[in-house]
Amino acid sequence: MNTVSYRLIVVAALFVTALITANIIAVKLIAVGSDIVLPAAILVFPLSYIIGDILTEVYGFAWARRVIWLGFMCNLLFVFFAWIGGLLPGASFWGGQAAYETILGYTPRLLLASFCGYLIGSFSNAAIMSRMKILTRGRHLWSRTIGSTVIGEGLDSAVFITIAFIGTPAFAPIFIVYHWAAKTMIEVVATPVTYAVVNYLKGVEQVDTFDVGVSLNPFGLAEAKT
Repeated sequence: MNTVSYRLIVVAALFVTALITANIIAVKLIAVGSDIVLPAAILVFPLSYIIGDILTEVYGFAWARRVIWLGFMCNLLFVFFAWIGGLLPGASFWGGQAAYETILGYTPRLLLASFCGYLIGSFSNAAIMSRMKILTRGRHLWSRTIGSTVIGEGLDSAVFITIAFIGTPAFAPIFIVYHWAAKTMIEVVATPVTYAVVNYLKGVEQVDTFDVGVSLNPFGLAEAKT
């Protein structure tokens, strides 16, 4: 694909928005039943994986790679200025500093966990989508979206929870399973929507990318060939 269409820009914007939104609302914990506690981000974070699947399926791994890095940089920019905003002196009549720090304050450990989980999970998801499309000759889209999510979301959840909480009383391996299962279930439920969007984009863009010979190196921003 030699030119960038406005539809690709829209998909990329939705990806970044879902990612940053998830990081903001993740501070709220919601109860699922009597024993399971999950972050509110569980509702929106899987959307970034669904959009990542669409990017890879329609536009190919090279574009998915660029958008994943774009999401990383946008998230980093958001976190940096949220931190700066917290350091600035508040107005004498403003009493929201504690709330600001609760919602937008990030410890270095949580930031490291979030960034590592995102990069490892997102690139794994895109790479598996890319290679499975070649192996399946473009058929059985559901097998690629669900299969890549099982691995990508699993790695994301395992890396994030392990780095963020290991060695603390809050760490429990079962939380990894809860996160992984919930995110995967959302991907499965959204499969008909994924099919509709993929078919629409392939039709209007007149593109259906197969990554034959495309490098899966996450640091190769050019459309390099192996």
